[in-house]
Amino acid sequence: MSAIEFGLDRLLNNPELRKPLHGRRLALVAHPASVTARLTHALDALAALPELRLTAAFGPQHGLRGDKQDNMIESPDFVDPVHGIPVFSLYGEVRRPTPAMIDSFDVLLIDLQDLGCRIYTFITTLRYLLQAAATHGKSVWILDRPNPVGRPLEGLLLRPGWESFVGAGALPMRHGLTMGELAYWFVGTLGLDVDCTVIAMHGWLPDAAPGYGWPAGERSWINPSPNAPNVSMARCYAGTVMLEGTTLSEGRGTTRPLELFGAPDIDAGRLIATMDALAPDWLLGCRLRECWFEPTFHKHAGRLCRGVQIHVDDGHYQHPWFRPWRLQCLAFKALRRLHPDYPLWRDFAYEYENDRLAIDLINGSPLLREWVDDPAATPADLDALSRVDEDAWERMRQEFLLY
Repeated sequence: MSAIEFGLDRLLNNPELRKPLHGRRLALVAHPASVTARLTHALDALAALPELRLTAAFGPQHGLRGDKQDNMIESPDFVDPVHGIPVFSLYGEVRRPTPAMIDSFDVLLIDLQDLGCRIYTFITTLRYLLQAAATHGKSVWILDRPNPVGRPLEGLLLRPGWESFVGAGALPMRHGLTMGELAYWFVGTLGLDVDCTVIAMHGWLPDAAPGYGWPAGERSWINPSPNAPNVSMARCYAGTVMLEGTTLSEGRGTTRPLELFGAPDIDAGRLIATMDALAPDWLLGCRLRECWFEPTFHKHAGRLCRGVQIHVDDGHYQHPWFRPWRLQCLAFKALRRLHPDYPLWRDFAYEYENDRLAIDLINGSPLLREWVDDPAATPADLDALSRVDEDAWERMRQEFLLY
């Protein structure tokens, strides 16, 4: 038997854990990575247990099947062709479950693989589901999974009034919690009166090499969303996700999305050199390589881009030192230093928000953008601002840690 057991596997392997579910209508929230150790999807594995009664399922952003490639591409409701139950989309006509959807179950099982980053919308879906369950008197069980980037935390806290579908609460960009721990944090900080149970993992070692959060060599990586193809992407994501709010390509339309960035009109070599001159300690724990790529879709599709790839998959990777949020912030600052008038910030409707810049929504305030655009602001300034938030979050999260 594997040394690690995810929440789903524990529920399937332990009849005693399942007893409180007998005779109750169950709904499952899942995506393609919601699989057992044997790679059976949670929906099929739970439906195979005769004592459990599945009456509905829910799909988050990108869908239950993970078929929607980009952001803001909605998924429809449908009837599962194998199990004959309705599958409701929480990224279609609605983001929050409707009363009719809520009426379809007594207990909601949530089995979602997260990436450990505030902007990943499964966190917001978790919040919305917990709030709906509290309102309607439903129970929620979280089948816990690893945070694949472990315990490090980084970034500015989301400021009051900046909540959105990519900002569920006052978290830093890299929060260092599992979905189960996040559920308890939401219940505690929002004061929710909800019956919430976490089926914790057994044997998760978030500080252990080589995975540092992900059980490398024990469990297969399955994309929780289409552009999350491996652990390297997960490690970089808390920084590279900010590229969605810029005119730079984040590598969508390539085979290494969110591990590289670039554009047709930048000098990647000079950019790396400027980053190193500004704040060399922000580049520790990884290696940067100048590269060329041509996206097949999305930003700069069909155009040759000069860019930078972040390498975090070899012996040079140092988990405690790697700080992807600072690294990407530094790239923006270096570009601004080289080209003060570069049209960096992308102005478009991001996650259906029309009145605020995407980069500000992503960061949960304008603070990062203002730092980048201020010629007098230094890396030390951003570091000092961030450390206050990071220290506060380190204290805050302690009471919610399960591992």
